[in-house]
Amino acid sequence: MSAAPRISPTRSNLLRARRRLGQVQKSVDVLKRKREALVTELFRLARPAADTRARIDEEVRMAYPALLRVLARLGISGTRSLGWRPRDIRVEMSAKQIWGIQVADISQRPPIRRTLGSRGTAPGSTGPTAVDAADRFEDLTELLLDAAPREALIRRLGDALASTSRQVHTLEQRLAPTLEHQITEMRRTLEEHEREEHLRLRHLLKRRHGRARGIT
Repeated sequence: MSAAPRISPTRSNLLRARRRLGQVQKSVDVLKRKREALVTELFRLARPAADTRARIDEEVRMAYPALLRVLARLGISGTRSLGWRPRDIRVEMSAKQIWGIQVADISQRPPIRRTLGSRGTAPGSTGPTAVDAADRFEDLTELLLDAAPREALIRRLGDALASTSRQVHTLEQRLAPTLEHQITEMRRTLEEHEREEHLRLRHLLKRRHGRARGIT
């Protein structure tokens, strides 16, 4: 630990350091409660997030082979023609706070999975292979949209947890020991001054008492 800065050993500085130490201890208690709440929230989100990631991984393993089958059957130009026109997907976002952390959530979005008629493709020219690939990629898009806010929230909570832990460490391991050292040094110095003053006063009283006896 680095040497504590020198502070004039006065009673006012001693009281000020004690008040500051009390504030630091209260801040540590608040930050520890915040850290516990963040950990609880992360554990609450961890299982659904892991399940969703597993489902996304499973869907990806099925969607891309389905796309390769379409490419093998129709070629690149034929597959591109099935995707015309590009689809515009708009979502509405809303903001909320968790322990003072700003996070975004998807409040409204259109359904991603469509029927064959809503895709605007002719059933005869499409074929079951293309329909299966389109279904799987729309399901994958649904999963990704559902997972995105949760993943962003987990990332923000993780950053907040790391920041809070650093703050607790700084207060507990650096600032609090520095203040305690300053308080100990000032109290020791003030006590030494008080003893010196007491001895000086006793010496003065003895001299005054001796002079009074000599006069009488």
